[in-house]
Amino acid sequence: MRLCDLDLSLDGTAIGRRIDRLHDEMARAGLVFRPYAWLSTDWFTPEGSTGFAVPFYLAHRRLVRLEHAMMFEAEGSTHDWCMKLLRHEAAHAMDNAYQLHRRADWRRTFGRYSAPYRTAYQVRPTSKHYVQHLGAWYAQSHPAEDYAESFAVWLAPQSRWQKVYEGWPALKKLHRLDAMLRDIGDLPPPVRTRDRPDSLPQVRMTLREHYRKKQASYGTQQPWRHDRELRMVFAEPGPGSRRQRAATFLRQLRVELRGKVSALTGQYRYVVDQAIDAMTVRCRELDLRLARPADQSRLGAAVLTTMVTLALSRGHKPRFRR
Repeated sequence: MRLCDLDLSLDGTAIGRRIDRLHDEMARAGLVFRPYAWLSTDWFTPEGSTGFAVPFYLAHRRLVRLEHAMMFEAEGSTHDWCMKLLRHEAAHAMDNAYQLHRRADWRRTFGRYSAPYRTAYQVRPTSKHYVQHLGAWYAQSHPAEDYAESFAVWLAPQSRWQKVYEGWPALKKLHRLDAMLRDIGDLPPPVRTRDRPDSLPQVRMTLREHYRKKQASYGTQQPWRHDRELRMVFAEPGPGSRRQRAATFLRQLRVELRGKVSALTGQYRYVVDQAIDAMTVRCRELDLRLARPADQSRLGAAVLTTMVTLALSRGHKPRFRR
């Protein structure tokens, strides 16, 4: 089945209703701007566009299940997750509509919009200069994302950002953003677009081709170099050993490790799963066994999976790409 033949629409769907809710939130916040949305292959806001794309699978429950089956997760498939992503993309669309990044106060608050996007970014987990919204410390990736994450926190109903970020340098950014939005919120946007790049009716690849391409883009990039670390967690079998095989242990923990390490690192679950798969294959090749009680081995496996995920995915920017 080609994506252009799926005959999907936002009308009457959960994602369509959530976009309506986003518009209601913007109205209650005193903003006259309303971004438009269209179905495509991923979440993104094109440069200069006053609308944004949402992934096609959110328009049908069977396609959400397919996304889960192929990628082990479906971004935005729960209500709260979806609303967070919608507020983030709406921030980019509003920036384009009002050219906010050209304002001197925007640059003083968030930095240079023209700074290059990096394929990966070094995070400071303890920093209080940035809000925490989507996860993976995404506000630290670029000034445009710092703004978008701040906007999403500002817009969310009952977010209590004044209290939550009390004492944080990030609170100053939120107050400055609040002043900017009150300054322009009731003005008609000077830029209006209707472009819909890569809209679903234009995408002629099949579902099979789409997922092969998506999986390949998240594929591991680095050769295996972690035998020493594996042997620190697991042990050689030894003569007559009856201890559980490490490969079997990792297979049993796969779902748990995939979820926890993805949440910790900000990497896609598919990337984490590839790291677990590489570890499992190598443990089988070396015939490694459990060397410690199960609870200690579980902790060691989680630490090792985190390390291998970050090593194998080096060069990949974590989730929530613009």
